Amino acid sequence: MAVSSPRLSWYRSFYWRIGITFVAFVVVVLITQGVILRRTPRVPAFDVFRSPVLAAEAAADVADVLRRGQDADLRAHLESRYPSGDPGQFGWIVFLALRDGSMFSSTGGPVPTAIRLTALAAFGRRRLVTTDAVSPIATAPVVVGDRFMGLVLVVVRPPAPQPSGLGVPREVGQLLSLPSTLLLIGAAVVVAMVIFYPARRRLRALEQAAQRVGEGDLGARAPQAGGDEIARVAAAFNRMARELEARDAALRTSDALRRQMMADVSHELKTPLTAMRGYIETLRMPEVALDADRRDRYFETIDRETRRLERIVRDLLDLARYEHGGVVLQRRVFDIERLFDNVVGRHEREAQTKAVAIHIDVDPRADQVVADPDRIEQAVENLVSNALRHTPSGGTIALNASRADGVAAVSVSDSGGGIAPEHLPHVFERFYKVDAARAAESTGSGLGLSITKAIVERHGGTIGVTSEPGRTTFTILLPQHQEGRAPVESIS
Repeated sequence: MAVSSPRLSWYRSFYWRIGITFVAFVVVVLITQGVILRRTPRVPAFDVFRSPVLAAEAAADVADVLRRGQDADLRAHLESRYPSGDPGQFGWIVFLALRDGSMFSSTGGPVPTAIRLTALAAFGRRRLVTTDAVSPIATAPVVVGDRFMGLVLVVVRPPAPQPSGLGVPREVGQLLSLPSTLLLIGAAVVVAMVIFYPARRRLRALEQAAQRVGEGDLGARAPQAGGDEIARVAAAFNRMARELEARDAALRTSDALRRQMMADVSHELKTPLTAMRGYIETLRMPEVALDADRRDRYFETIDRETRRLERIVRDLLDLARYEHGGVVLQRRVFDIERLFDNVVGRHEREAQTKAVAIHIDVDPRADQVVADPDRIEQAVENLVSNALRHTPSGGTIALNASRADGVAAVSVSDSGGGIAPEHLPHVFERFYKVDAARAAESTGSGLGLSITKAIVERHGGTIGVTSEPGRTTFTILLPQHQEGRAPVESIS
């Protein structure tokens, strides 16, 4: 039967721990890289929308120079005041166009055609028609007093083109610098050891335990500390190992009991066979003269031992049938008092010979019992026979029946010497002898109580015994059906 395991909490899951640890590792790496990048010098962001402001500032600056009469130094002034900066980055280029046609650039180089045409169009000297793209362009007039002296133009200078494929490797190289690479390798090693080494160690312990069990060491156990999947597998393995150990112990006990039973059966069969063989050999000796009385006594002994042997074999067969389910129970309602009368009548002569009184007491609520009457009569018969063998002359035997809570109780009590406490757990075992010397004189097969227990258990009931000096009681408890008549039940 499969045993369903309790649902594992997600936070105890080994797989969840791996996933969460991996995510935490990625977060730590990203944070670390962020710290490294923040400590790396960075180029400030370029604000392309500042060009109109720069144009207005440059126009005011040029107007101030013209106002002071320093127009001869305009080229040098632009180059020094508005340097072009790093060619590899975005920058500004400031152009100045005067009404007299002079044009200057902050780079000191030639003025592009698009700038020249834009300036001329602003002066109204020609219409602006060009396909050259120099953008964005911001313009601002240069006014000195009330006179329009010229125009300042500001354009954005893109970074100089770099050799193909060098930009991305350079950025990646900054990210994967030597300190960052060493940090990543170290973090990966630490994470691998934190996550996988304990799991490997526990799986290795589980593997070693499985190998030991496979080699026959059923006491091997795997460590099952924790609450993840590995712990659950270890717990299932330990449960399996305990069950195997219990089954192995049961098999060993069963084998020991089987050997003991074979020895007991051999001994019980050997006793009558030995007696029969001895008397037969004596009768066959021609040199031994036997009178009629002695010969009759020998034949009577042989007959008695033959019956005893037959009884032992019959009881063994009955016990095997009960224990292996080869008995069909015919359950029905019957009168328990009449059953008691049948048993007492069968032993009436023996009881009178031993001067033993047998009493019957049936509770009115238990006058009708649901069971197989033939099998229950056999069980009560065995208990009464056992009580007669152990009740001294002048003693009493009591047969009682009662019913309560859907259970019928049938008990047989005697006033014998009682059973010692150390023997009580074994009285239902096959051929168990409380007193070996007394058992040798008994005419029973040694299987009556075992058969009685098997009959009761086939009915789904129980049998127990209590004993003290002067009183021993065997009690049978039989479950009863709620309806007045039980169905016929077949157990096979």
